[in-house]
Amino acid sequence: RGSGATLPRLCRSGAGGTGVGPDVVLEASASSSGVSVKAALVCAAALSALGVLAATRRRCLSGRRCQSASAPVRRALDAFGTRSPARPERSRRHFFGGFGESGPTGDTNELLETVNGIRRRRLGSTDMAVSELALGTQRWAGDDFNSPDEALCHAVLDRGVLEGGINLIDTAESYPIPSSNQKPEGRTEEIIGSWMAKEPGRRDKVLLASKISGGMNITRQSIIKNCEGSLKRLGTDRMDVYMLHWPARYTPQSNWGQSLEYDWQTGRQAVPQAASFGDIVEGMGQLIEQGKIRGYGSCNDNAVGLMGMAAAARERGVPGPCCMQNDYSLLNRRIEENGLSEASSPALENCGFMAYNVLAGGMLTGKYGLDIENMDLEGPPPAAVDDPDEERGVRSNRDPRGRMDRRDWALTLIRYRTRAAREAMAEYKVLAKRAGLTPTALALRFAAGRDAVTTSLLGHTSVEQLDECIKAFEEAARQPLDPQLCWDIDRVHVKNRLPLFTVDGARPERANRGKIGERIP
Repeated sequence: RGSGATLPRLCRSGAGGTGVGPDVVLEASASSSGVSVKAALVCAAALSALGVLAATRRRCLSGRRCQSASAPVRRALDAFGTRSPARPERSRRHFFGGFGESGPTGDTNELLETVNGIRRRRLGSTDMAVSELALGTQRWAGDDFNSPDEALCHAVLDRGVLEGGINLIDTAESYPIPSSNQKPEGRTEEIIGSWMAKEPGRRDKVLLASKISGGMNITRQSIIKNCEGSLKRLGTDRMDVYMLHWPARYTPQSNWGQSLEYDWQTGRQAVPQAASFGDIVEGMGQLIEQGKIRGYGSCNDNAVGLMGMAAAARERGVPGPCCMQNDYSLLNRRIEENGLSEASSPALENCGFMAYNVLAGGMLTGKYGLDIENMDLEGPPPAAVDDPDEERGVRSNRDPRGRMDRRDWALTLIRYRTRAAREAMAEYKVLAKRAGLTPTALALRFAAGRDAVTTSLLGHTSVEQLDECIKAFEEAARQPLDPQLCWDIDRVHVKNRLPLFTVDGARPERANRGKIGERIP
């Protein structure tokens, strides 16, 4: 970059400026041609990044001559080194290779159609058009105080899919959460399957996404076996998207707590024991080849996971990941600023994104009070566990408005109620009122307007809640948020970009431990 030389010029001239051809550069015996090994490896890596001639690259680096690859290599170098308008669009769109020339085309999140008022966007490089509003099913038929039963789940599906323009259902083999002996894991998938079985053609009205539990559970073999288990419970022979519920490898961002810092020692111990990116994409690639899934991705992951899977997929000649899924909301815009949005963009991996907890565990709906210091008597009570009025807190716990009024969930989800989060939510509530919106509508329409977000996964405990969400996304389709309102939201955001990850009152006797036992920072 400092010398002003283009990559082709460097590849042809090498370190010593001897003017050798690119095929010679790719030889392992590069030094005998007057080119440093370092220069040869740089050029080989660049060609690999383009997704060109991976097999030829491996042959060349093993010491065999690449005469037959000369013309393709030259074409790749020429494409890489030019900024001409005639440059192939795919070279611009997928700098790191993507699906390759024969794969599906189109930018992720591209608007494809609007059905019953709900927009549908392209998911990754696939031809799947997913609704901006999707049905999250984590609690369906679970062992919680307000988990929807099978009848209510079917009513939500009727309203959302048959009437409301929604076509994406997100689930997992571990749902419902919480589960019990009477309401076991896997029951949620069975309920979705029983709804589809009610009427011929229902399967074709929806896109199904499910997940394999993460960590050491993940192997190439378990990916295939567990997917087949999910398909059986869903009562279908194909799934549209299959994801890791959390990464196989250790990464601090995969937990529900407030940990962000990568622990090198833990990484040294844990990562070598986990399934590799190659294992993962080989399992997913086999499922695609068998017609059991159309695409795959990872949840609770980051740019490392996306780029690792994408690189491994290119090397093995299988499709790359089509989507990622993470916590995202007005309070947690982490993916836009930690590299995942950049890696997912059409300029790089062209990967879709599914947002969950868009309402921050219900805190962004306005139903919980935010002032826990000054005993605000006019607004709604705070979450029961935070309420300074103990008697009122007991009443809220006895008749909960949602999870935040139950001590077990409220402590687990404490990240949505940090001092910084409450301060930000108070300002967002004022902005919503000024714009003539409910706090819920502001949160949902904000997510619908973000470049990085393909779809938002929303859970509902009533059809009325679903109706409110549908209305918000219909309004988002008709008119985006006012630019001045978006800037006002940004002004709140930049005061504290990570309000969920501020830890109030870290205790001196609990070194490097957060409220739910996670390692911090």
